[in-house]
Amino acid sequence: MEGQELPYVLIDCIGGKHGVYEDHVEFLEKHFHLVTMKEYLENKKFLSKKIRAIYMWYHKPVINEELLQSLPNLKIVANSGVGIDHLDLKLLSSYGVKVSNTPFVVSTDTADLGMALMLASSRRLVEGYQMAVSPDTEYFPADWVGAEVSGATLGIVGMGNIGYKVAERAKAFEMKILYHNRNQRNKEEESSVGAIYCKKIDDLLRQSDFVLLSVNLTPQTCRLIGKRELELMKPTATLINISRGLVVDQDALVEALQNRVIKAAALDVTYPEPLPRDHPLLQLRNVVITPHIGSATKKTRRLMMENMTDSIEAGLAGLPVPNEVLL
Repeated sequence: MEGQELPYVLIDCIGGKHGVYEDHVEFLEKHFHLVTMKEYLENKKFLSKKIRAIYMWYHKPVINEELLQSLPNLKIVANSGVGIDHLDLKLLSSYGVKVSNTPFVVSTDTADLGMALMLASSRRLVEGYQMAVSPDTEYFPADWVGAEVSGATLGIVGMGNIGYKVAERAKAFEMKILYHNRNQRNKEEESSVGAIYCKKIDDLLRQSDFVLLSVNLTPQTCRLIGKRELELMKPTATLINISRGLVVDQDALVEALQNRVIKAAALDVTYPEPLPRDHPLLQLRNVVITPHIGSATKKTRRLMMENMTDSIEAGLAGLPVPNEVLL
């Protein structure tokens, strides 16, 4: 309402490496009084009781018990993206703070990237580009070939929103689609994309030419893919990870790639991010790595921001919170 004070919302900063996008600020400031962490720390006495929400972009600001204790009127944390593994949900709940995320708006772009990584790895696009532009290249070798995607078997581990959209895209490539999930999809959904449920992940790993990981990071999925699982995969198989780096035992992956236990890997996520510049994954020719850009399109990032705004406003008004994350 006109003349009413806007709700105070804590952000990390504006611009820079992890800050709120500068072109989002005008929209946000129509809805909230934004307070950066720097401003908060400089004027804690006044602002601590004013702040009622946290707008969490790129996992910032970091939320711990000390911060929660200093914000007695905090009602909601709006988190960008799907993953909430960086948040202590039990701790937040103990302070009566709700949490929301943006699971649906990121699905399309992340699924697109999953397919892009599959194609880039199978057709050796990075190596091909390097060959094409190298000053040392005198000819293109006739025996320089990649692997087929069309008609191959894709195993999707995690058939949530993103995994299902990957399956929709893979169907257009006439791929055989297997999937492993906590719960089996209904028959209509399976039939729509031609997906076959594997109750045991081992069955999926043994049969797949491409294994794509699209799961949330939880204690159950941390290092879900390790030495044993990699050895179950075909020596001609490729591992694609668009979920979280810690879903894969990275040391085991390096060993498997070096020893040709599997053929290749295509990773949008690692741990840490970015990898140390001397990390062995960066030296391997059978690896494609992108900088965690699954949802990184201008349209999607703006939709994320708008979704987060809706969640904060609902939470502060005592209404049902869109995309509330529940324990």
